[in-house]
Amino acid sequence: MTITITAFERSPDRGRGLARDMRVRWALEEAGQPYDVRLVSFKAMKQPAHLALQPFGQIPTYEEGDLALFESGAIVLHIAEHYQGLLPDDPNARARATAWLFAAVCTMEPVIVDRETARLEEGKEPWHQERLAYVHDRIRKRLGELSARLGDAEWLDGKFSAGDLQMISVLLRLEGSPLLEEYQNLRAYIARGQTRPAYKRAFEAQKAVFLAASAGGQ
Repeated sequence: MTITITAFERSPDRGRGLARDMRVRWALEEAGQPYDVRLVSFKAMKQPAHLALQPFGQIPTYEEGDLALFESGAIVLHIAEHYQGLLPDDPNARARATAWLFAAVCTMEPVIVDRETARLEEGKEPWHQERLAYVHDRIRKRLGELSARLGDAEWLDGKFSAGDLQMISVLLRLEGSPLLEEYQNLRAYIARGQTRPAYKRAFEAQKAVFLAASAGGQ
């Protein structure tokens, strides 16, 4: 059964690998699983056909046989549970890796996305600077906690896992922000993830979509 995922026809991340289909692509590359990509426009994302797969009108979705999934975290976990390469064999280590996956999407990502909201949607509000300072403090707190836990380790819990994949993907949303400069071990952690061959293949595949869309729009 061929795996099919959805991705932006024209990604707002402009080929930087930040759209959430990147996480699914990366997981599939780590697991050595071939997949097809169905590109969807912003208009198509709000149509019944896509809403039947993703009730909130977002990407990515995942289809394999009669299984349809949405939410990148759930999709990555499904891939990790059904294919080799993203979860340890030891049950306790497997549970810890899963906990880190949830920590990435439930603890780290909300405060980081809050920064994007504050910058892009609230910039003209009179209280913008105060709000942004508050959001940055919350991010620093979470980054400090993560940095302390990672320490000098290569990965969060032994070998690279789906937890690292998801955490690095979330941290990449701070790309270009001075916030990460305060935590050199986190910067090195992100860089290690980006040097993985599976990450590189996923990144180039996603970037190729953006480049093709840009060329088509000329």
